[in-house]
Amino acid sequence: MNNPLARFYSWQVNSGALDGWTSYHLAAGAFLCKIFQWLNWSDVWCVLGVFIIGVAWEIFEYIVEGTEETYGTKEKWAWNTATDVFVETAIAWWMVL
Repeated sequence: MNNPLARFYSWQVNSGALDGWTSYHLAAGAFLCKIFQWLNWSDVWCVLGVFIIGVAWEIFEYIVEGTEETYGTKEKWAWNTATDVFVETAIAWWMVL
């Protein structure tokens, strides 16, 4: 596994940045952005709306699930949270370009 892309993917999985729920966050970001576009929100508010809901969801997850209890370490929790918010906001940004 000397391929740099494979090493990067392996690091993402081992660090907790990517997990089985990342694809759901990506899909939710796209879905919410499309809803906001249908509601004629400006491009900035579409992306900000996805970001705000994503942060609110991560706060909810933190309250309900905790950190080490679910992810093993606070570092894995932090990587996972940052990645979740990033992917859902990035897809929304991509959709408004």
